Order: sequence, then structure tokens, then C-alpha cells
Amino acid sequence: MSISRHDTRKLAFQALFALNSNPDALPQDVYEALLEDEATTTVPAYLPELVEGVLTHQSELDAKIDQYLSSNWTLARLNKTDLLVLRLAIYEMLYVDDVPAKVALDEALQLAKEFSDDKSRRFINGVLSNLL
Repeated sequence: MSISRHDTRKLAFQALFALNSNPDALPQDVYEALLEDEATTTVPAYLPELVEGVLTHQSELDAKIDQYLSSNWTLARLNKTDLLVLRLAIYEMLYVDDVPAKVALDEALQLAKEFSDDKSRRFINGVLSNLL
């Protein structure tokens, strides 16, 4: 059974969160751990594309986020969940050709709804709307 792109994004967020919490972890081990409860054990091709893309371009993604923060905010001050959702969405907007920016924004809002709160969702929407 294949995993939808929506579910793959959710897995990518969870993988990025795990790798952020434990930088010594290997991405492949994290993917396999996340897929233990899924109906498939095959890692969807889009999962490493997202995770490794975000990790590779993290400095550029953070610079983009920083451009849209108000003067009293810094990346270090952001909630880790919000930062990871923003990185993932901006990576898709800038580097994944077959994902329209509005889809990346909507998917980010879905992740924020599931893993954060309404205030964060509005914040993420504001930052990402500036990139459209």
C-alpha cells in the first residue's frame, strides 16, 4: 500500500523533529522507526527527498524565514515545531517543481493544526503567505 504525499509530509515532519532532537540518528533508521506502524515498510521516495532536502538547504531556508520575522523575533526564539513546519513548506515551495506553492502552504497549515496550536498556525500562514 502506498503512502499519500500528505502522509509522507507528516512523516517528513516527524523525521525532521527526531533528527533535530537527536543529531546522531541516521535518517534511514528514523524512517524505518516511523514506518513501523504503517501498512508498508517501504520508505516512500518522497520522504528522503523532503528530509534530506530540508537538511541540505537548512541555511537558505532559515535565511528566508528570517526575512519575514518581525524585528523582535529570531529563529532561536521560534518554537521548534513551527520552525520545522516552515522549513518543510519553504523547501517544497522553492525546490519541488511539481508542488504548487499554495499546496505547500495548505499542507503546512495542516501540519501546524495537527502538531501545534491555532496561534502557531496563523503565524505560519503569515510567514508563508509572504512567499507566495
